[in-house]
This record gives sequence, structure tokens and C-alpha cells, in this order.
Amino acid sequence: MLTIYADGGESGHNLYTVPLVAVVAKCPHITRGGWFWRVAMEQRERPKAQLYRGAFCGGIAANHVSYGVRQLFTDRCSLYVMLSHKVDLEKLEEPEKVVGPAYTSRYCTLPVPKYELSETGMRPDCAYQLVHDEMNLDGNPSLNLASFVTTWMEPQATQLIVENIHKNFADQFEYPQTEVIHKRCINMLARLFNAPDPVTFAGTETAGSSEAVMLGLLAHKWTWKKRRQAEGKPCDKPNVIFGADAHICWDKFAKYFDVEPRVIPLDEDQFTITKEEVAELIDENTTCVGVILGTTFTGEIDPIEDINDLLVDMKNTRGWDIPIHVDAAIGGFILPFSKPELAWDFRLAQVKSINVSAHKYGLVYPGLGWLIFRDTSDLPEELMFYVSYLGDEMASYTLNFSRGSGMLLAQYYNLLRLGWQGYAMAANAVLENARYLTKRLFDTGYFDILNAAESLPVITLRLGEPVDFSVYDLSAKLRERGWIVPAYTLPPNADHITIMRIVVRQNFSRDMADLFVEDVKKAYAALLAPKTKTIVKQRSAREAHSVL
Repeated sequence: MLTIYADGGESGHNLYTVPLVAVVAKCPHITRGGWFWRVAMEQRERPKAQLYRGAFCGGIAANHVSYGVRQLFTDRCSLYVMLSHKVDLEKLEEPEKVVGPAYTSRYCTLPVPKYELSETGMRPDCAYQLVHDEMNLDGNPSLNLASFVTTWMEPQATQLIVENIHKNFADQFEYPQTEVIHKRCINMLARLFNAPDPVTFAGTETAGSSEAVMLGLLAHKWTWKKRRQAEGKPCDKPNVIFGADAHICWDKFAKYFDVEPRVIPLDEDQFTITKEEVAELIDENTTCVGVILGTTFTGEIDPIEDINDLLVDMKNTRGWDIPIHVDAAIGGFILPFSKPELAWDFRLAQVKSINVSAHKYGLVYPGLGWLIFRDTSDLPEELMFYVSYLGDEMASYTLNFSRGSGMLLAQYYNLLRLGWQGYAMAANAVLENARYLTKRLFDTGYFDILNAAESLPVITLRLGEPVDFSVYDLSAKLRERGWIVPAYTLPPNADHITIMRIVVRQNFSRDMADLFVEDVKKAYAALLAPKTKTIVKQRSAREAHSVL
């Protein structure tokens, strides 16, 4: 049996108990990435307190589990995402413990253990072939409409990555030129985000936007703490304000760094936060207000300028200098080129830090993100660490230490290769393709469009007319053709709405859009068809053939 609990583990509220066999029957790819969510999401009797903050299905990892899933694993199949557990070898049959011999004696003559080191190694071509063949089970990146992550770069960029993949960015004594290039990238991005003169901006590369968000919020927490201590006031109850439309990394920050999260719920007809909702939650212990330039769930943009005006007014009237952190993971490499007149960045006085994902529309492979501070003073010196054991004193402001240099150099390659015009062409191309696809999907008559890619190349939609299937069924049906399209519920208080999200990236062409729409039509028709099996008598291969 598979039992799913809310917070509190086995002592908590038992939400669902379903036979594991039924889960596997409904979701044949359970071990390949998360379809088991469909079972729980489709239960007719669901508690009002939703377990999920949005669960992606269709073969990709479930995302944004808000209220916690304490027990989600069985003896043989871990259902946690991105967290691996012990495999009990005593409970496995012998064939389950090994990778079977591949290509008979051409490569391996003996089985290869799956979960233990083998006594001896193997030839490099054998090891390569085994790993290479297992990767064939992954999805086709070109058909993945769930992810923002870049899956194609020019061969020259790939060559640079390979040439420098061994270089540790943390070791600036050995690889000083890498740090020089890092500084150039920070300067280019800070100016792209309109960092004002004459202040001295600062920034760093990160493993992605999740690390960048946490580092930015951590800096603002310490700035608030220092100010409270200087004023002789308590600093034991910090809070951070953001919307339920934010990425899960915001919740992680609040949990990991002991900050009260004041999360603004969505409404049925409002999928972003508002300045009025922010105003209700702000107090003297607010360390930061988070705004999103392209929300994870619907791809919409929070009213950043309105919230900035609110905080400027509060600074002038109440003396609360509350910073804004802009999570521009999605929109940071789109809007500066497609809508340069839109004020969301350092042109706004209270915007003190911005993060952006290089591995999204920065067009770099994962994982690389950027964090830019408006002013060096926005990064407290107490959070900086200086190390000298690699040969020279180096400053460090990261959550980890060693990391590769390949993606940093790939980003610099793109900045040189594309320039302003190149990035503008790329941004407008994906927007045009997204809007074209939106129209094609709308013209089917199947969907209500929630986000028509007005500002970002993200389409969100839900089923229009009542039908006897859900978006989860449609997502699973499309997966049969290789398309990966996530289906999920929106966060509270819009968690009764189930939607699909489509992300258009640089390698998604108009022709692919047409092919996708045709597959949507076929999948929709198949789900509408009666659930009966028709057996058609097959004609003999020799029937009607004459011998001359």
C-alpha cells in the first residue's frame, strides 16, 4: 500500500491510502519521474486543506510540495524527488541487483552490480556504453515543454565547456582569468538591469536562481538585523513577504534560515500579489519583499512598480527601509530586450537585489545563475568569507565552495556572441512562437487561456468545456507521443483550478508548434472516444497476392 500523509508523518492526517499496484497500473512510468501524483490528485474525496502546492506530472518531477509529504516511499521504489534512499538488497531478487550483460561478450560477460562497487572495473568503452544506453530512457529534450532549462548550445560553446570543465572557479589563484571574466559578466548584467551611477554594484555567479535567491534574502536579513541591533531593538522575529506564486526556493530560505514566511495566497481571478496585500503584512520586522518577474505557476509578473511605490511611501512616512528582491529567473533575459521601457529593475529605488537564471533564457546549460546587488553596501561584510589556503586570499559569498567554470565561460561566450541585438532577436522569436502556439491552441476550442504569452514565452491553460477527463489525463496522453507537458493545481486559494503550462524555448519552432497542436487534437479525441476496445480482423499477408 502507498500511504500519503500531511505534515506530522504517520501521526498526522492520513490523506490517501491506495494500493501500490493501482498506482503502477495507472502510472506505468512511476519509477521514471512522478506520474504517481495523478492518483492522489484525481481522488474524488479530497480534504479542503490541499496537500499540494502544485504537482507536475507527465513524467517530470513533482514540484512545489507546500505542506510536506513525510511518507512517500515503498520498499522497492522511492517516491521522493531529488532525494535518494537506501535500497535494501536483502529484499531484491538477484536479477534486480545487477545490470545485465550488454551486447553479450562484446562488452560485459558478467553482470554489473547496481548498488555496490564491483570487485573489478571494466573497459572504458564498456562503461561508456552502459551509461549511454541507460540515458536512452530519458525524455527527448526537444519535446519537453515543461522546463525552462536550456538544452541546446552552439558547438563552439560546447567546445569551450569541455576545454574548461576541469577548472574550479573557487581556485582563483590557479585560474585568475576565470575571475576576470566573471567580473566582466557581473558588469554587463548589472548595467543590463540599469544599476545606477555612481553607486558601486556587486554580484556573484551561483549554482542557479535558487542559490541566488537565498543569498540575496540572507543579505537583506543581516542588514535588517544590524539595523535593529544598532537601534537597540529586538531582532528575533524576522519575516519575509512573497506570493504563493513564488518558486519553492523562497519557502526553502524561510525554513533553512529561520525566517517567518508571510505568503500571500492567490485568488481565483488574481494569480499575482498586489500592493494592498503586501501592505497588510508589512511591519517593522519585514526583512524583504519578494516579487517575481515571471511566476513559476502561470508565468505572470507581479506589479513590481506599484509595490516599490508602496515601500517608498512607507520609508518616508514610517521610516521602514524595506528592500525588494526581484526574482527574475525567468524574465531577466527576456524583458530587458522585449520591453526595455518596463520598469522592474534597479530603476526602482527599493529594488536592492536581482537574480536571474543563466540556464533559462540566458541560453546556457544548467546550472548557472546570477545575483546582482544594487550597491556593495547591500551585502553585509559579515557574510563575506576570505580564504587563503589555495594560494591567495579570495573572497567568497556562496552556499557551497568548489564549482566548475564551464558554464560561466559559456555565459560569457553568449554575451559576446549575441550582444544586445542577438538576445533581442532570441527573446522576440520565442515570444512570437509562443503567441502563435497560443492562437493555435485557442482555435481548437478545447481550452480557456489563462496566460497567452503576453510578456513571457509561457502559456497556461485549462480545459474549457466539461469533459470526462482531466488535464492530467491529457498530459499523460501527450506523453505517449513524447511531449512532456506539466499539469498541476494552482496554490491556495486557487487550488481548485487545474491547469497545464507550456514553456517555449529557443529550439521550439513553428513547425513543432503545428505538430504539437495536431497531437493535442488526437489526444483529446482519443480521451473523448468510448472506452471500448475494437478488434479488427487482420488480413493474411498472402491474401490477394497472385503468383505470375
